[in-house]
Amino acid sequence: MKSTILLVSIKFDVGNVVMVTGGRNTGRVGVIKNREKHKGSFETIHVEDSLGHQFATRMGNVFTIGKGNKPWVSLPKGKGIKLSIIEEQRKRDAAAQAAANA
Repeated sequence: MKSTILLVSIKFDVGNVVMVTGGRNTGRVGVIKNREKHKGSFETIHVEDSLGHQFATRMGNVFTIGKGNKPWVSLPKGKGIKLSIIEEQRKRDAAAQAAANA
């Protein structure tokens, strides 16, 4: 039986890359900008994505995936960026227009 040894772990330090795994921002990827500790409540992490959009979520909803601003894993399609409703509509319209012209 082969055993695996963990060589390096990534901490929840400011400046590390995280992926949100729960809550309203599920699937988003960004860099930790700030941590807020509240006695008797949830710890909150403020995250900034690669487009500069900032959001906050509970610490239990995030998973570190890289040190510094470089992820150690491959990112999903869209690089973990959440588009606004208007941006999504423009993207669909552009794809439909390109398909109609083809």
